[in-house]
Amino acid sequence: MSFADEEQLNSQVPKSGHDENGGQGLGPSDEGIIETNWDKMVDSFDNMGLKDSLLRGIYAYGFEKPSAIQQRAIMPCCEGKDVIAQAQSGTGKTATFAISILQQFDPNIKGCQALVLAPTRELANQINKVVVALGDYLNVKCRACIGGTSVREDMAALEVGVNVVVGTPGRVFDMIQRNYLSPNNIRMFVLDEADEMLSRGFKDQIYNVFSKLPTEVQVVLLSATMPADVLEVTKKFMRDPIRILVKKEELSLDGIKQFYISVEKEEWKLDTLCDLYETLTITQAVIFCNTRRKVDWLYGKMHEKDFTVSIMHGDMDQRERDKIMKEFRTGSSRVLICTDLLARGIDVQQVSLVINYDLPTNRENYIHRIGRGGRFGRKGVAINFVPTEDERNLKDIQQFYNTQVDEMPSNVADLI
Repeated sequence: MSFADEEQLNSQVPKSGHDENGGQGLGPSDEGIIETNWDKMVDSFDNMGLKDSLLRGIYAYGFEKPSAIQQRAIMPCCEGKDVIAQAQSGTGKTATFAISILQQFDPNIKGCQALVLAPTRELANQINKVVVALGDYLNVKCRACIGGTSVREDMAALEVGVNVVVGTPGRVFDMIQRNYLSPNNIRMFVLDEADEMLSRGFKDQIYNVFSKLPTEVQVVLLSATMPADVLEVTKKFMRDPIRILVKKEELSLDGIKQFYISVEKEEWKLDTLCDLYETLTITQAVIFCNTRRKVDWLYGKMHEKDFTVSIMHGDMDQRERDKIMKEFRTGSSRVLICTDLLARGIDVQQVSLVINYDLPTNRENYIHRIGRGGRFGRKGVAINFVPTEDERNLKDIQQFYNTQVDEMPSNVADLI
């Protein structure tokens, strides 16, 4: 990807900033990647100067040691600086900004103090759950404001009083327009999965929301890639942002054992999956297909053979999606077939097996998918079905992530 106005982009980097090699931060490169201009790292939550009640929430949630992005980004976020963090899903981004929001939370201020926008309803709900869990000892009121749910319930909750709002752009802007969500006390604005949001065409809604916020609001932007429209947002919204890049090599593929099964023809995938079914239900599994049509087709075929599976994709209405996610989270449903709708940011603790029935067409989505099975610091197994015509694609993925994908052993069940 090339950027026309290199000079303007470089001017965005604070003059005092240094990259990790001690050199001057140079702004984005031409591959949609930013260069780090912040070299401070804190490798323990105890040394971050966090409130005791927040530390209790962090340790109760199960975190022991900060991830790469958390070691770098929590401190500048807590200090009120504008921050761009570039890292993939599965690296601990949500907790990075959730901890920063909670650290800055002031119980004496009424109304909303932090606003988080996310591209999908599921991700907004997931973020909301993380904020609530980490803030368990802080008496913080959070609300997920998302499309496809009752407008009236959102209005009622906001009227009573909410400190943190996490939502999708359309619903959040609607609540501001109707004067139920007052932007006056919002001190921190977080844009999660910014590349994904802007590719979904939310740009106007995001600008509309931002235009209503106080001029001194702190902006934190998280993105897996830095395409031109994300950079445009950073230039318009942010003041001398701290830039933090967690490189591919630092991503948490380490805990995930990756395997492939050669299937000469596409038609053989179904039998292969049926052979694996007993293995899938040992814990919980997510099966990814590239299209909604394939998801529906596979669900029908598995159903015909009396295998119990659930499905989820973007054509379903919100109530149905919520019901399926709830069943899956509680473990009453054990195998979920879905499209890439679920590939970003959905954290189901028990998932330890991911199957790529289709290899992703976009190699960046590979880590988003298999990250379901090994969220930061946890173990998991990923199995890729590879027909002959996809062998090159798998090689490309291995090279891109500098990772090894081995042929699946017969004892795979013992590894899950």
